[in-house]
Amino acid sequence: MIRRIVANLFVRPWRVLFLAILSLALSSCESVSQQADSAARPAHHAVGGFKNLHIQDPKKNIFDFMAMKHFGDTEWADHAARAAEVPIRDLDMAEIGKTPQSFRVSWLGHATFLIQWDKLNILTDPAFGDRVSPVSFAGPKRYTRHVVDYAALPKIDYVVISHNHYDHLDEAAIRQLGNQPIYLVPLGLKPWFVDTGVSADRVREMDWWDRSEFAGVAFQATPSQHWSARGFFDRRETLWASWLIALDKRLIWFAGDTGYNPVQFKEIGRATGGVDLALIPIGGYAPRSFMRLYHVDPEEAIKIHRDIGARMSIGMHWGTYPLTAEGPIDPVVALERQRKAYRLKPTEFVTMKIGESITR
Repeated sequence: MIRRIVANLFVRPWRVLFLAILSLALSSCESVSQQADSAARPAHHAVGGFKNLHIQDPKKNIFDFMAMKHFGDTEWADHAARAAEVPIRDLDMAEIGKTPQSFRVSWLGHATFLIQWDKLNILTDPAFGDRVSPVSFAGPKRYTRHVVDYAALPKIDYVVISHNHYDHLDEAAIRQLGNQPIYLVPLGLKPWFVDTGVSADRVREMDWWDRSEFAGVAFQATPSQHWSARGFFDRRETLWASWLIALDKRLIWFAGDTGYNPVQFKEIGRATGGVDLALIPIGGYAPRSFMRLYHVDPEEAIKIHRDIGARMSIGMHWGTYPLTAEGPIDPVVALERQRKAYRLKPTEFVTMKIGESITR
């Protein structure tokens, strides 16, 4: 993505300059009627998109990220050289093929989980590609191997998408899954799925606190603190969300990607009375000066665990793609340290091997 943007600056400088000026002009123009309509919108809805409620969204862009990475003071880990730190195993397909007595959760890496209950199979933020990037030849490359032939997965009934960043919404995965599952997505993402070849009737767009019920399972979109963009000029045009998944009498919460605030996760905890299992990011947090607003660190992950009243949490969003400065295993080490500091039992907040399954 970075190469493409930089190339565009040199190949089509006048076009980029024109679009930048146009984007700034459009973002600063709100008509009187739009201002009047704002009172009727939910608080997290903005003109032309969405906003976070408990932080001031910064105006950072890809060039700020490049400057931070290449000219900042933080030393970035060599993820490929340290990939062996990440515990990994092949997914046990014989076990996956059995109908679980309770519910089974398998971690395929990053934010991708296979959740199974009875005869239902659910994927969260499936990422099947080698790179999380708009192009196949550049961008963050997976440094730990895939643990399954994705074509061999059981029939996927539902896919939950938290937001449209490339490491959470992978076009290769969606094209492979096609029209087989029903997709639960935040507001604004349905057109992308239709453009990718998914039938409109297979996509359920949902706002925060919307709920969709199906046979044996229900999904509810809940708040998170993040942002969205797949290009240079579409920042925050589509919504981001965390998700509640109700299976029988069990409640699972999938955080997606999020920063921390002391309000929204407590709201989720009060609304649910607690969840049986939470899938919470613990990686993607360094350097804090740049990542803090939108990505929790392990200590903040524990705060979310407590705020939502999780009986058990699994740490995700680590050990897969080289997105931030911390090393592959650093989130796990930091989580163990914070778990002791907050006096959590080792079984309250765990991490898994990529390819491992847990039955609850």
